[in-house]
Amino acid sequence: MQNRIEVFEQMLADDPENTMVMFGLAKEYEKLAEHFKVIEMLETYLAKFDDEGNAYGVLANAYALSGDREKAAETYRKGIDVSMAHGHPSMANEYRMTLDLDFAD
Repeated sequence: MQNRIEVFEQMLADDPENTMVMFGLAKEYEKLAEHFKVIEMLETYLAKFDDEGNAYGVLANAYALSGDREKAAETYRKGIDVSMAHGHPSMANEYRMTLDLDFAD
C-alpha cells in the first residue's frame, strides 16, 4: 500500500494541480485510516475541482472518524446539495440517511 502512496505523492509533486491524483491519494490515505491526511487532501481537491458529490462523502466520513462530528454533518449537507445539482439523487439520499441515522442528536 505504501508504494501506491509514494507513486501518487510523486505524481502530485510533478503536477500539483492534478485533481485526479489528489483524489486517488486521498483514497489511499483512507485505506490506511489516515483521517487527517484525507481531510487535508480532499479540502485541497474540493477547492480546485467541481466534484459531483463522492468526495464529500469521503471527506465527511474522515471528519467523523477524526472526531469532528459538526464538520462531518456540515460536509454531508454540502454533499447532498452538490450531488443533487449533478443529478445524483441516490448519493444525496445516502448522505441524508447517514445524517438521519448517525448524526441525529
